[in-house]
Amino acid sequence: MPKMKTKSSAKKRFKVTASGRVKAAQAGKRHGMIKRTNKFLRNARGTTTLCAADEKIVKGFMPYAR
Repeated sequence: MPKMKTKSSAKKRFKVTASGRVKAAQAGKRHGMIKRTNKFLRNARGTTTLCAADEKIVKGFMPYAR
């Protein structure tokens, strides 16, 4: 059986934590900062963990992620 391939786009965007959760960048910060509130921008710094439904999709793209 050949090896399964990892989606290149997924490996660039997501990391799997030691506990198995999927870590991703916060959404909504690419453009349009002027109309966003300061509170939104402050809370959207750094990374976040995905919800269970999204996590399942992403893990399908990365078969060898631990």
